[in-house]
Amino acid sequence: MKKSFRIFAVVAVIMLLGTQSVLAGNDNRRGTAGATELLINPWARSAGWGSANVASVRGIDAFYSNIAGLSFIGNFELTYSNTMLYSGKSGLNSGASVNAFGLGLRLFDRGVLGLGLMAMGFGDIDITTVESPEPINGTFSPSLMNLNVAYAHSFTASIHGGVNLKVVSESTNNVSGSAFAVDAGIQYVTGENDELKFGISLKNWGPAYSYSGTGMSFTFKNDAENNMTAEYRSGEMELPTCLNIGISYDFLFETWNQTLSVAAAFTSNAFLKDNFALGIEYGLLNMVTLRCGYVYQTDIFDADLRTTANDGLCAGASFNIPLAKKDSDSKTGLSFDYSYRSCANLKGSHSIGATFRF
Repeated sequence: MKKSFRIFAVVAVIMLLGTQSVLAGNDNRRGTAGATELLINPWARSAGWGSANVASVRGIDAFYSNIAGLSFIGNFELTYSNTMLYSGKSGLNSGASVNAFGLGLRLFDRGVLGLGLMAMGFGDIDITTVESPEPINGTFSPSLMNLNVAYAHSFTASIHGGVNLKVVSESTNNVSGSAFAVDAGIQYVTGENDELKFGISLKNWGPAYSYSGTGMSFTFKNDAENNMTAEYRSGEMELPTCLNIGISYDFLFETWNQTLSVAAAFTSNAFLKDNFALGIEYGLLNMVTLRCGYVYQTDIFDADLRTTANDGLCAGASFNIPLAKKDSDSKTGLSFDYSYRSCANLKGSHSIGATFRF
């Protein structure tokens, strides 16, 4: 146990020291990062308690919180989740949605391979220009997507780690940009029944990227009345790198196989305000799970200074359907997940997902 903890401590210190310069941002950099869709949790289960489960996340949801949690997949896990973002005032639909698909497959006794895809759409948006401000020029539909390939490994019964390689793509009909990023994370589990957990993860670390395409150019006439084409130079965009540190504890009750988990996480953002998340999850009979959480950041209660659309409150539930015989050790089952995230001036975000595992 002591040796395992030393390994965890060494890896954690290396990650912290390695990211010190990356996260040494200042207030002048706030809001200047690109690809901020990477900071949206598309998975219904973990979103229900504010992604506070950095230390205890399990399965496909680990693609967002801490990729080390992917190592806890049994033999196979398949997850789909849909999120409707910010439904809008007076019940209007914003048109923004996120679809996420994840697959995990155990390759070895201690190794799991994972594939994930997140696609974000905004519906059809009217094309307007300075010369033609009326919406009579047709529509366009932006598309944001990131593809993930991950590997997670259980080094010991207590220490688990993972690495996720992702390709980010953003495009409209005439402008596009792409980037490459890396996630890494570790989890440490201890206690007589593995009830105490620690976790740390680094997300969205990678080089800057820029945009290109015909939409970056324009045509004009020079003084000699000749048609000229000029191109705007795209500034480089940094990725929204962040560091997550979390802890959780499970209270176990034999009656009706109840569990009560308390989790807390701190997120240090390079280009946004830091977040503090606290979540609670209650499970009954391994069939019904209820969760809620709160994500706090500086000035979140001040409407004039708040810099996030979310006001911090979130909640969710899961219903699990076992598909194996009662006397079997198989974990085959199907679960349905729902989560809600409250917004300050909008109607909130709803996520619905389903997971099949065996």
